[in-house]
Amino acid sequence: MQLIENGDLRPGSRLTEADLAQRLGISRTPVREALHRLHTMGLAEHGPQRGLIVAHLSYDQVRQLFAVREGLEGMATRLAAEHASRAEVNLLREMVMQDREITDPGKLLERNKLLHRQIVQASHNKFMIDALGNLRVHLSLLPGSTYTRAGRMKSAQAEHEEIVDAIAQGDGDRAEHAARKHISEGYQIRLKMMAADDNG
Repeated sequence: MQLIENGDLRPGSRLTEADLAQRLGISRTPVREALHRLHTMGLAEHGPQRGLIVAHLSYDQVRQLFAVREGLEGMATRLAAEHASRAEVNLLREMVMQDREITDPGKLLERNKLLHRQIVQASHNKFMIDALGNLRVHLSLLPGSTYTRAGRMKSAQAEHEEIVDAIAQGDGDRAEHAARKHISEGYQIRLKMMAADDNG
């Protein structure tokens, strides 16, 4: 899963036991088990020829994915507002302040992942952390970044600051609302990107 999440294996990439075992320096048995798990999770699918490939997400799957993400991240952000320690709040504030200086979409995407992960950690809910960890791998199947769209870096930064401020104030309602709005905005941009790719 790590290779998929890191973008080393993109949708459509072939998944063969021998190649992955050699790449990871392990025997084929754990690779076989991992491929079975990826298929069960919907991260791998049968390709046009024999064997598995990294899955592509359909429009409907993207809709389902963002619906779940909005609900879970909204709840996680509410929990973070209720349970984050002072040190965690200070870290989140520091992260969004540092992100103001970033102008590269690729770098900001990586920082975005770290920020979201830190907010989820601050929920102090193991099941929420596990659920969003699995969801994060599915999100990595999406091509490109919404940060390449005009104005998205600036608007996402403002949304992040609103989320962190609500967490810092311990305002669960406001934090959840801000997080849901942030995910919804990202989803709308993602749909536009997918439509542009289909028409291109």
